[in-house]
Amino acid sequence: MLHEISTGVVTKSPTPVRAYLLLMRLDRPTGYVLYLLPGLWAVALASGRGPSPSTVVLLTVAAVLVRGAACAVNDVIDKDVDARVARTVSRPVASGAVSVRNGLLFAAAQAGVALLVLALVNVETSLVAAASYPLIVAYPYMKRIFFWPTAFLALVMSVYALIGWTAATGSADFPLTAFGLYAGGAFWTLIHDAIYSHQDKEYDRQIGVKSSALLFGGATKAWLALFGVLSVGSVLWAGSQASVGWAFYLILALAGGYLSYLIVRVDLDDPKACWDAFVSNTYFGWLILAAAVAGQFT
Repeated sequence: MLHEISTGVVTKSPTPVRAYLLLMRLDRPTGYVLYLLPGLWAVALASGRGPSPSTVVLLTVAAVLVRGAACAVNDVIDKDVDARVARTVSRPVASGAVSVRNGLLFAAAQAGVALLVLALVNVETSLVAAASYPLIVAYPYMKRIFFWPTAFLALVMSVYALIGWTAATGSADFPLTAFGLYAGGAFWTLIHDAIYSHQDKEYDRQIGVKSSALLFGGATKAWLALFGVLSVGSVLWAGSQASVGWAFYLILALAGGYLSYLIVRVDLDDPKACWDAFVSNTYFGWLILAAAVAGQFT
């Protein structure tokens, strides 16, 4: 449903606007859901039984904008690489639909508005988000110089857990629970991005771009299983520190079982299967959120 709504907004928009909506990946909501969810986990555990609806809405809007800015920066930096990969050749900057200058201006505008939106929650939340921006800009370069760029991406994506915690508490003095959620989100990112990277592994090999798919090769599923254990274990530890009830542990077990199913089932040599498994990772994130909420009432 979310994908259909997002795609509809893009396809029905005026042509001059459509390129920018595509640049921020509004037609592919999976990315911003994956970015947002660790923040919502944190809000649920930090707020107890009464998270503010306005806080949730503002965090959601900001997540779309920050992710949109990150995509625009990524596409500007990767425009020459994208032009050589079948899946990305039609991206707005690579295809020339959006210039490099306009792409950067669009990224800056989204990043700035996101900080203003988060400041409506509290200034501390906006400052934590701003501190993550250099990491967002650095990530596209990691694919060129670092043998495991996904590890860097995991650090970037999981920052939203700390942003969510600050939004709920008004303080950037993070307890161990917040860092447990950060770690859970980071290990989860290692899973879904490794699966995602298998879509392009042959192009990456030809072009010389580094990726998890090429790093792990035939051992990918063994690594994914390890990251799954570490992700669920980190969230489990965070929940225990927050003194949640029995429902948290029950739903978390279901989430772990579902993630295991995805890892076992995905065919890493089939790009469509990789994409489907990448999208399906959002259900794991929603189950974690359900566990965090339910744990407050049991």
